[in-house]
Amino acid sequence: MTENGVDEHPKEKQRGPVVLRRGRRDELTTTDQRLLDSRGPSDWVHTDPWRVLRIQAEFVEGFGALAEVPSAVTVFGSARTGRDHPEYETGRKLGGALAEAGFAVITGGGPGAMEAVNRGCSEAGGFSIGLGIELPFEQGLNPWVDLGVNFRYFFVRKTMFIKYSQAFICLPGGFGTLDELFEALTLVQTKKVTKFPVVLFGKAYWQGLYDWVRDSALASGKVGEKDLDLLYLTDDIDDAVRVVNEAHKAWGDLH
Repeated sequence: MTENGVDEHPKEKQRGPVVLRRGRRDELTTTDQRLLDSRGPSDWVHTDPWRVLRIQAEFVEGFGALAEVPSAVTVFGSARTGRDHPEYETGRKLGGALAEAGFAVITGGGPGAMEAVNRGCSEAGGFSIGLGIELPFEQGLNPWVDLGVNFRYFFVRKTMFIKYSQAFICLPGGFGTLDELFEALTLVQTKKVTKFPVVLFGKAYWQGLYDWVRDSALASGKVGEKDLDLLYLTDDIDDAVRVVNEAHKAWGDLH
């Protein structure tokens, strides 16, 4: 039956939850047939529907591995920080201080500042976690990770950082650190996650960014006064741990 030449109920074919109509319904094979026929090309493993299953698997693996992790703090920082750099020793001491305060630490699991934090935590008897990412160049998890999970997809990894952390501490770092920093700030600002502190450790490194947010973004009305309060700058390890402890206690009082 048509109205104004438009077929109101065109013939259709159902492919699971997907409906195919008109010319799109003409398929020579079924989904079962393509699944069971091993003689076909293997490029199907690179198609988007297959990627969905890989993404699902990464979420399942991540949630399963981290489900029983104690209260944790995620620490970001540059993979390029050398072991002889003062920032490496700072990261090591920070990891130890967080462990002594009863927190597990989560890093990206790589070298540099991430390794320093994992190392300090492990040496202090804490729970040291690394969430790695597949990169075009070799990196791998550093040897101080007690529990490691490697991911293909950045957005799955970011979900794990957010979901299992009580706070973020950012040591000096590059684009990756900045990416995670602003991802966290956006989620807190939009109330997608329970508010938790974001600590910028190293005033000499981070002050310029803080000043830009205040003098440009805030001054032009692109963020609000309360948004600026989401960032806390410090050079003191005890101060950073105090901020984390106070926020965790406040969260515990509400829950």
